[in-house]
Amino acid sequence: MAEALFNGVVASPCGGDVGAGLAGRVRGAAAALAESVPIGGYSTKGSFSAGRMAVWDRKARPLPRSLEAAPGQMNLTIAKAMRWWEKGLQPNMREIESAQDLADSLLNAGDKLVVVDFFSPGCGGCRSLHPKIAQFAEKNPDVMFLQVNYETHKSMCYSLHVHVLPFFRFYRGAQGRVSSFSCTNATIKKFKDALAKHGPDRCSLGPARGLEESELVALAANRDLQFTYEKPGLVPIAEAIAKEAAQPGGPWVPLPATATQLLTQGSESSLLSSGR
Repeated sequence: MAEALFNGVVASPCGGDVGAGLAGRVRGAAAALAESVPIGGYSTKGSFSAGRMAVWDRKARPLPRSLEAAPGQMNLTIAKAMRWWEKGLQPNMREIESAQDLADSLLNAGDKLVVVDFFSPGCGGCRSLHPKIAQFAEKNPDVMFLQVNYETHKSMCYSLHVHVLPFFRFYRGAQGRVSSFSCTNATIKKFKDALAKHGPDRCSLGPARGLEESELVALAANRDLQFTYEKPGLVPIAEAIAKEAAQPGGPWVPLPATATQLLTQGSESSLLSSGR
């Protein structure tokens, strides 16, 4: 009998007259070899039915190049969807965080025109108007645009008597609130006219006024807001003049004590005589 092992295949010629004992021992040895011994880096399994043994490679096949991932590219980052009122924002546009933030922003704006835009995420008119407001902000970089989310600051909007959206308020320097109105795409001319009227550069006499006193009082009275406001007390005219005169380089000449006493008393006769 001739048994051949060639290229990982054990072949047994058919029709050979082999003794039973010898054939059994050969088959047992070949079966053990096939189950336990790798041939040329291959794992082998099989039987000698029909006198042949199948040999195959158990190594994992390489993935197609399209499915291969380069190192450092396994971490997938899903970008957060941008909300509609965050699209097209300009450097002079920002969202208000609180009532105190709104009051401070108006005071710190100085002579700049400040447009306060009250909107709601579910307001269709606000959404359709937003791209035009962003265009106005781009064309007027000296104007500050403040956004107030009605859903986030509903209690503050109640205190400011904002009950319709979209709604706008214009504030300017020492003048305080100069315009207040609601408009949509159909009535955008209101916004254009207000921007043209109050937008040109001008010098305000005195510090920025910010919110109206009634608005400040309403915000302070709202228990849902962390906002405090102390109404400034009235200063007697004599004390005000004395402080003004005491400042270095001030335009006032210190008044004599008799004149200060007359102002303090506030008698009508003394004021008339001093005016003459």
